[in-house]
Amino acid sequence: MNYKLIPFPNKIKPLAGVFKIPASLIEVIENYTLSSSLESDVESVSNSSFSREEYSVEIRSNGIKIESGGVAGTFYAIQTLKQIFRQSSEGLLQCLIIKDKPCFKTRSVMLDISRNKVPTMVTLFKFIDLWAELKFNQVQLYTEHTFAYKKHKKVWENYSPLTAGEISILDRYCRERAIDLVPNQNSFGHMERWLRFDEYKDLAESPEGYTDPSGVFFKNSSTLDPSSSKVFDFLKELYDELLPSFSSSYFNIGGDETYDLCQGKSKVRCMQEGQGRVYLDFIKKLHREVSSRGLRMQVYGDIIVKYPQLIPELPKDIIALDWGYEADHPFEKETASFRNAGIEYYVCAGTSSWNSIAGRWDNALDNIRSAAYWGEKNKASG
Repeated sequence: MNYKLIPFPNKIKPLAGVFKIPASLIEVIENYTLSSSLESDVESVSNSSFSREEYSVEIRSNGIKIESGGVAGTFYAIQTLKQIFRQSSEGLLQCLIIKDKPCFKTRSVMLDISRNKVPTMVTLFKFIDLWAELKFNQVQLYTEHTFAYKKHKKVWENYSPLTAGEISILDRYCRERAIDLVPNQNSFGHMERWLRFDEYKDLAESPEGYTDPSGVFFKNSSTLDPSSSKVFDFLKELYDELLPSFSSSYFNIGGDETYDLCQGKSKVRCMQEGQGRVYLDFIKKLHREVSSRGLRMQVYGDIIVKYPQLIPELPKDIIALDWGYEADHPFEKETASFRNAGIEYYVCAGTSSWNSIAGRWDNALDNIRSAAYWGEKNKASG
Protein backbone atom coordinates (compact mmCIF):
# COMPACT_ATOMS: atom_id res chain seq x y z
CA MET A 1 0.00 0.00 0.00
CA ASN A 2 1.58 3.23 -1.16
CA TYR A 3 -1.25 5.61 -1.90
CA LYS A 4 -0.31 9.12 -3.01
CA LEU A 5 -2.91 11.31 -1.26
CA ILE A 6 -3.06 15.11 -1.34
CA PRO A 7 -3.24 16.38 1.32
CA PHE A 8 -1.85 13.35 3.09
CA PRO A 9 -4.04 12.28 6.06
CA ASN A 10 -2.93 12.62 9.66
CA LYS A 11 -2.99 8.85 10.15
CA ILE A 12 -3.25 5.85 7.83
CA LYS A 13 -3.08 2.26 9.07
CA PRO A 14 -3.21 -0.83 6.82
CA LEU A 15 -5.45 -3.75 7.75
CA ALA A 16 -5.63 -7.32 6.53
CA GLY A 17 -7.81 -8.07 3.55
CA VAL A 18 -9.11 -6.35 0.42
CA PHE A 19 -12.36 -4.68 -0.66
CA LYS A 20 -13.75 -5.18 -4.16
CA ILE A 21 -15.11 -1.86 -5.46
CA PRO A 22 -18.59 -2.20 -7.01
CA ALA A 23 -18.63 -0.54 -10.43
CA SER A 24 -21.63 1.60 -9.48
CA LEU A 25 -19.82 2.96 -6.41
CA ILE A 26 -16.97 4.39 -8.49
CA GLU A 27 -19.34 6.77 -10.27
CA VAL A 28 -21.02 7.79 -7.00
CA ILE A 29 -17.71 8.62 -5.35
CA GLU A 30 -16.32 10.41 -8.41
CA ASN A 31 -19.36 12.69 -8.71
CA TYR A 32 -20.20 13.15 -5.03
CA THR A 33 -21.50 16.51 -3.79
CA LEU A 34 -23.22 17.58 -0.59
CA SER A 35 -26.60 16.76 -2.09
CA SER A 36 -25.58 13.24 -3.18
CA SER A 37 -26.61 9.98 -1.57
CA LEU A 38 -24.23 7.13 -0.82
CA GLU A 39 -24.76 3.49 -1.77
CA SER A 40 -25.29 0.68 0.72
CA ASP A 41 -21.63 -0.31 0.51
CA VAL A 42 -20.76 2.93 2.32
CA GLU A 43 -22.02 3.59 5.83
CA SER A 44 -21.79 7.22 6.96
CA VAL A 45 -22.34 8.15 10.60
CA SER A 46 -21.93 11.30 12.66
CA ASN A 47 -19.44 11.44 15.52
CA SER A 48 -20.09 14.25 17.99
CA SER A 49 -16.54 14.02 19.36
CA PHE A 50 -15.11 15.05 15.96
CA SER A 51 -14.57 18.64 14.87
CA ARG A 52 -16.73 19.84 11.97
CA GLU A 53 -14.33 18.84 9.17
CA GLU A 54 -12.74 15.84 10.87
CA TYR A 55 -13.35 12.35 9.50
CA SER A 56 -12.27 8.76 9.57
CA VAL A 57 -12.53 6.14 6.83
CA GLU A 58 -12.48 2.43 7.54
CA ILE A 59 -12.21 0.12 4.53
CA ARG A 60 -12.99 -3.53 5.33
CA SER A 61 -13.67 -6.48 3.09
CA ASN A 62 -17.44 -6.16 3.58
CA GLY A 63 -17.74 -2.39 3.05
CA ILE A 64 -16.66 1.14 3.90
CA LYS A 65 -17.52 3.11 7.03
CA ILE A 66 -17.17 6.90 7.30
CA GLU A 67 -17.37 8.82 10.55
CA SER A 68 -17.37 12.60 10.52
CA GLY A 69 -18.14 15.70 12.51
CA GLY A 70 -20.47 17.09 9.84
CA VAL A 71 -21.33 17.16 6.15
CA ALA A 72 -18.02 18.81 5.27
CA GLY A 73 -16.13 16.03 7.04
CA THR A 74 -18.09 13.43 5.09
CA PHE A 75 -17.32 15.27 1.86
CA TYR A 76 -13.59 15.25 2.63
CA ALA A 77 -13.71 11.55 3.43
CA ILE A 78 -15.22 10.97 0.00
CA GLN A 79 -12.47 13.07 -1.62
CA THR A 80 -9.87 10.84 0.02
CA LEU A 81 -11.71 7.75 -1.19
CA LYS A 82 -11.83 9.24 -4.69
CA GLN A 83 -8.04 9.44 -4.79
CA ILE A 84 -7.68 5.92 -3.39
CA PHE A 85 -10.17 4.49 -5.92
CA ARG A 86 -8.17 5.96 -8.81
CA GLN A 87 -5.05 4.19 -7.55
CA SER A 88 -6.67 0.79 -7.03
CA SER A 89 -5.43 -2.25 -8.89
CA GLU A 90 -8.11 -4.24 -10.69
CA GLY A 91 -10.80 -2.63 -8.54
CA LEU A 92 -9.34 -3.99 -5.30
CA LEU A 93 -8.58 -1.81 -2.27
CA GLN A 94 -6.24 -2.66 0.57
CA CYS A 95 -8.24 -2.58 3.78
CA LEU A 96 -7.18 0.30 6.02
CA ILE A 97 -8.17 2.98 8.51
CA ILE A 98 -7.65 6.69 7.82
CA LYS A 99 -8.06 9.50 10.33
CA ASP A 100 -7.75 13.12 9.31
CA LYS A 101 -8.56 16.69 10.32
CA PRO A 102 -7.27 20.05 9.10
CA CYS A 103 -4.47 22.07 10.70
CA PHE A 104 -6.06 25.36 9.53
CA LYS A 105 -9.74 26.18 9.89
CA THR A 106 -9.73 28.06 6.57
CA ARG A 107 -7.90 26.75 3.52
CA SER A 108 -8.35 29.27 0.77
CA VAL A 109 -7.18 29.69 -2.79
CA MET A 110 -7.32 32.96 -4.71
CA LEU A 111 -7.28 33.05 -8.51
CA ASP A 112 -6.36 36.33 -10.18
CA ILE A 113 -8.92 37.02 -12.90
CA SER A 114 -7.97 40.67 -13.39
CA ARG A 115 -4.35 40.58 -14.56
CA ASN A 116 -4.62 37.28 -16.45
CA LYS A 117 -7.15 35.68 -18.73
CA VAL A 118 -10.65 35.49 -17.29
CA PRO A 119 -11.42 31.74 -17.28
CA THR A 120 -14.57 30.42 -18.90
CA MET A 121 -17.23 28.90 -16.69
CA VAL A 122 -16.23 25.40 -17.84
CA THR A 123 -12.64 26.06 -16.73
CA LEU A 124 -13.77 27.51 -13.41
CA PHE A 125 -15.92 24.42 -12.74
CA LYS A 126 -12.84 22.25 -13.35
CA PHE A 127 -10.75 24.39 -10.99
CA ILE A 128 -13.42 24.20 -8.28
CA ASP A 129 -13.63 20.42 -8.60
CA LEU A 130 -9.85 20.19 -8.21
CA TRP A 131 -9.76 22.56 -5.22
CA ALA A 132 -12.59 20.65 -3.56
CA GLU A 133 -10.71 17.39 -3.98
CA LEU A 134 -7.66 19.03 -2.37
CA LYS A 135 -9.93 20.04 0.54
CA PHE A 136 -9.84 23.79 0.09
CA ASN A 137 -12.90 25.28 1.76
CA GLN A 138 -12.70 28.87 0.51
CA VAL A 139 -12.21 30.34 -2.98
CA GLN A 140 -11.75 33.94 -4.06
CA LEU A 141 -11.63 35.36 -7.58
CA TYR A 142 -9.38 38.40 -7.36
CA THR A 143 -11.26 41.25 -9.01
CA GLU A 144 -10.35 44.77 -10.01
CA HIS A 145 -12.44 45.43 -13.13
CA THR A 146 -13.67 42.04 -14.36
CA PHE A 147 -17.19 41.99 -12.92
CA ALA A 148 -19.84 43.25 -15.34
CA TYR A 149 -21.12 46.25 -13.39
CA LYS A 150 -24.14 47.57 -15.28
CA LYS A 151 -23.17 51.25 -15.13
CA HIS A 152 -19.48 50.78 -15.85
CA LYS A 153 -19.27 48.94 -19.17
CA LYS A 154 -16.43 51.12 -20.39
CA VAL A 155 -14.15 49.66 -17.73
CA TRP A 156 -14.79 45.98 -18.43
CA GLU A 157 -16.13 45.74 -22.00
CA ASN A 158 -12.88 44.33 -23.48
CA TYR A 159 -12.10 41.91 -20.64
CA SER A 160 -14.70 39.08 -20.76
CA PRO A 161 -16.03 39.85 -17.26
CA LEU A 162 -18.07 37.53 -15.09
CA THR A 163 -21.72 38.51 -14.76
CA ALA A 164 -23.88 38.48 -11.65
CA GLY A 165 -25.71 35.45 -12.99
CA GLU A 166 -22.47 33.55 -13.56
CA ILE A 167 -21.26 34.37 -10.05
CA SER A 168 -24.52 33.05 -8.61
CA ILE A 169 -24.02 29.79 -10.52
CA LEU A 170 -20.42 29.50 -9.29
CA ASP A 171 -21.56 30.24 -5.75
CA ARG A 172 -24.04 27.35 -5.82
CA TYR A 173 -21.47 25.07 -7.44
CA CYS A 174 -18.98 25.87 -4.66
CA ARG A 175 -21.52 25.33 -1.87
CA GLU A 176 -22.26 21.84 -3.21
CA ARG A 177 -18.56 21.09 -2.73
CA ALA A 178 -18.10 22.51 0.78
CA ILE A 179 -16.48 25.69 -0.54
CA ASP A 180 -17.29 29.25 0.45
CA LEU A 181 -16.98 31.57 -2.56
CA VAL A 182 -15.91 34.87 -0.99
CA PRO A 183 -16.54 38.13 -2.87
CA ASN A 184 -13.35 39.99 -3.70
CA GLN A 185 -13.28 43.57 -5.02
CA ASN A 186 -10.23 45.74 -4.57
CA SER A 187 -11.48 48.97 -3.05
CA PHE A 188 -8.43 51.19 -2.45
CA GLY A 189 -5.32 50.37 -4.49
CA HIS A 190 -5.02 48.55 -7.83
CA MET A 191 -7.75 50.66 -9.36
CA GLU A 192 -5.69 51.89 -12.33
CA ARG A 193 -7.94 50.14 -14.84
CA TRP A 194 -10.74 52.38 -13.62
CA LEU A 195 -8.83 55.58 -12.96
CA ARG A 196 -7.24 55.77 -16.43
CA PHE A 197 -10.61 56.87 -17.81
CA ASP A 198 -11.59 60.55 -17.60
CA GLU A 199 -14.96 59.62 -16.07
CA TYR A 200 -13.22 58.29 -12.94
CA LYS A 201 -10.25 60.63 -12.55
CA ASP A 202 -12.04 62.69 -9.91
CA LEU A 203 -11.91 59.55 -7.71
CA ALA A 204 -8.13 59.27 -8.03
CA GLU A 205 -5.55 60.04 -5.37
CA SER A 206 -3.04 61.15 -8.02
CA PRO A 207 -4.86 62.11 -11.24
CA GLU A 208 -1.63 63.54 -12.69
CA GLY A 209 0.27 60.30 -12.11
CA TYR A 210 2.62 58.96 -9.45
CA THR A 211 5.99 57.31 -8.85
CA ASP A 212 5.96 53.76 -7.52
CA PRO A 213 8.39 52.41 -4.85
CA SER A 214 10.86 51.28 -7.54
CA GLY A 215 11.06 54.80 -8.98
CA VAL A 216 8.95 54.18 -12.08
CA PHE A 217 6.49 56.94 -13.04
CA PHE A 218 2.94 55.96 -14.01
CA LYS A 219 0.70 58.47 -15.74
CA ASN A 220 -2.51 57.05 -14.23
CA SER A 221 -3.30 56.84 -10.54
CA SER A 222 -3.85 53.39 -9.03
CA THR A 223 -5.28 54.44 -5.66
CA LEU A 224 -8.63 55.93 -4.71
CA ASP A 225 -8.73 59.24 -2.88
CA PRO A 226 -9.49 58.26 0.75
CA SER A 227 -10.91 61.67 1.66
CA SER A 228 -13.47 61.89 -1.14
CA SER A 229 -17.14 61.31 -0.41
CA LYS A 230 -17.58 60.50 -4.11
CA VAL A 231 -15.23 57.55 -3.67
CA PHE A 232 -17.31 56.13 -0.88
CA ASP A 233 -20.55 56.56 -2.84
CA PHE A 234 -18.87 54.87 -5.81
CA LEU A 235 -17.79 51.87 -3.74
CA LYS A 236 -21.22 51.49 -2.14
CA GLU A 237 -22.75 51.37 -5.60
CA LEU A 238 -20.33 48.61 -6.61
CA TYR A 239 -21.07 46.66 -3.44
CA ASP A 240 -24.83 47.00 -3.98
CA GLU A 241 -24.49 45.21 -7.31
CA LEU A 242 -21.72 42.72 -6.55
CA LEU A 243 -22.55 41.29 -3.14
CA PRO A 244 -26.08 39.90 -3.71
CA SER A 245 -24.61 37.24 -6.01
CA PHE A 246 -22.69 35.69 -3.13
CA SER A 247 -23.95 33.72 -0.13
CA SER A 248 -20.70 34.14 1.83
CA SER A 249 -20.59 36.01 5.13
CA TYR A 250 -17.13 37.37 4.24
CA PHE A 251 -15.95 40.12 1.88
CA ASN A 252 -12.37 40.86 0.84
CA ILE A 253 -12.02 44.58 0.08
CA GLY A 254 -8.35 44.32 -0.92
CA GLY A 255 -6.47 47.36 0.32
CA ASP A 256 -3.00 46.24 -0.77
CA GLU A 257 -0.24 48.15 -2.54
CA THR A 258 -1.70 51.65 -2.26
CA TYR A 259 1.44 52.94 -3.94
CA ASP A 260 0.40 56.51 -4.65
CA LEU A 261 -1.31 57.20 -1.33
CA CYS A 262 0.00 60.55 -0.02
CA GLN A 263 1.45 61.55 -3.39
CA GLY A 264 -1.63 63.45 -4.49
CA LYS A 265 -4.77 64.77 -2.84
CA SER A 266 -4.00 63.33 0.60
CA LYS A 267 -0.40 64.60 0.69
CA VAL A 268 -1.01 67.43 3.15
CA ARG A 269 -3.09 65.26 5.44
CA CYS A 270 -0.41 62.57 5.37
CA MET A 271 2.22 65.12 6.35
CA GLN A 272 0.06 66.14 9.32
CA GLU A 273 -1.23 62.75 10.49
CA GLY A 274 1.10 60.18 8.92
CA GLN A 275 0.51 57.82 6.03
CA GLY A 276 -0.36 54.89 8.27
CA ARG A 277 -3.10 56.86 10.00
CA VAL A 278 -4.63 58.03 6.72
CA TYR A 279 -4.61 54.44 5.45
CA LEU A 280 -6.11 53.01 8.63
CA ASP A 281 -8.88 55.60 8.80
CA PHE A 282 -10.08 54.63 5.33
CA ILE A 283 -9.92 50.92 6.17
CA LYS A 284 -12.05 51.59 9.24
CA LYS A 285 -14.55 53.46 7.11
CA LEU A 286 -14.77 50.53 4.72
CA HIS A 287 -15.15 48.21 7.69
CA ARG A 288 -18.16 50.13 8.96
CA GLU A 289 -19.79 49.87 5.53
CA VAL A 290 -19.08 46.15 5.18
CA SER A 291 -20.27 45.45 8.72
CA SER A 292 -23.51 47.34 8.07
CA ARG A 293 -24.21 44.77 5.37
CA GLY A 294 -23.85 41.91 7.84
CA LEU A 295 -20.50 40.77 6.41
CA ARG A 296 -17.10 40.21 7.95
CA MET A 297 -14.32 42.13 6.24
CA GLN A 298 -11.01 40.77 5.03
CA VAL A 299 -8.13 43.13 4.19
CA TYR A 300 -4.61 42.58 2.91
CA GLY A 301 -1.98 43.17 5.57
CA ASP A 302 0.98 44.49 3.56
CA ILE A 303 0.37 48.16 4.37
CA ILE A 304 -0.62 47.96 8.03
CA VAL A 305 2.42 45.79 8.90
CA LYS A 306 4.57 48.80 8.04
CA TYR A 307 2.95 50.53 11.02
CA PRO A 308 2.92 47.82 13.70
CA GLN A 309 1.88 50.33 16.35
CA LEU A 310 -1.43 50.74 14.48
CA ILE A 311 -2.28 47.04 14.13
CA PRO A 312 -4.04 46.93 17.54
CA GLU A 313 -6.39 49.67 16.25
CA LEU A 314 -7.79 47.43 13.53
CA PRO A 315 -11.41 46.42 14.23
CA LYS A 316 -11.30 43.20 16.24
CA ASP A 317 -13.61 41.31 13.89
CA ILE A 318 -11.50 42.03 10.82
CA ILE A 319 -9.46 39.27 9.14
CA ALA A 320 -6.01 40.38 8.01
CA LEU A 321 -4.42 38.62 5.04
CA ASP A 322 -0.69 38.47 5.68
CA TRP A 323 0.75 37.93 2.20
CA GLY A 324 4.30 37.64 0.94
CA TYR A 325 5.66 35.74 -2.00
CA GLU A 326 9.42 35.39 -1.51
CA ALA A 327 11.11 32.47 0.24
CA ASP A 328 12.55 34.82 2.88
CA HIS A 329 9.35 36.79 3.54
CA PRO A 330 9.27 37.77 7.26
CA PHE A 331 6.24 35.69 8.22
CA GLU A 332 7.73 35.08 11.67
CA LYS A 333 7.65 38.79 12.52
CA GLU A 334 4.40 39.66 10.80
CA THR A 335 2.35 36.76 12.13
CA ALA A 336 3.52 37.56 15.66
CA SER A 337 2.35 41.17 15.19
CA PHE A 338 -1.19 40.11 14.29
CA ARG A 339 -1.33 37.44 16.97
CA ASN A 340 -0.11 39.80 19.69
CA ALA A 341 -2.70 42.40 18.66
CA GLY A 342 -5.52 39.86 18.88
CA ILE A 343 -6.34 40.15 15.16
CA GLU A 344 -7.50 37.05 13.31
CA TYR A 345 -5.44 36.50 10.19
CA TYR A 346 -4.54 34.13 7.37
CA VAL A 347 -1.05 33.54 6.00
CA CYS A 348 -1.05 33.98 2.23
CA ALA A 349 1.74 32.39 0.23
CA GLY A 350 2.12 32.46 -3.55
CA THR A 351 2.77 30.08 -6.41
CA SER A 352 5.53 32.26 -7.98
CA SER A 353 3.99 31.46 -11.36
CA TRP A 354 3.82 35.07 -12.59
CA ASN A 355 6.40 36.95 -14.68
CA SER A 356 8.06 33.67 -15.57
CA ILE A 357 7.87 30.96 -18.22
CA ALA A 358 7.68 27.86 -16.02
CA GLY A 359 7.37 29.34 -12.52
CA ARG A 360 9.91 29.69 -9.71
CA TRP A 361 9.11 26.44 -7.96
CA ASP A 362 11.95 26.39 -5.42
CA ASN A 363 10.94 29.85 -4.24
CA ALA A 364 7.24 28.94 -4.19
CA LEU A 365 7.74 25.79 -2.12
CA ASP A 366 9.98 27.53 0.43
CA ASN A 367 7.53 30.42 0.62
CA ILE A 368 4.56 28.09 1.21
CA ARG A 369 6.46 26.06 3.82
CA SER A 370 7.44 29.21 5.71
CA ALA A 371 3.91 30.62 5.65
CA ALA A 372 2.41 27.34 6.85
CA TYR A 373 5.01 26.88 9.59
CA TRP A 374 4.73 30.38 11.07
CA GLY A 375 0.99 30.49 10.52
CA GLU A 376 0.49 27.33 12.54
CA LYS A 377 2.99 28.42 15.19
CA ASN A 378 1.38 31.84 15.61
CA LYS A 379 -2.23 30.63 15.47
CA ALA A 380 -3.31 31.81 12.03
CA SER A 381 -6.86 30.69 11.32
CA GLY A 382 -6.17 30.14 7.63
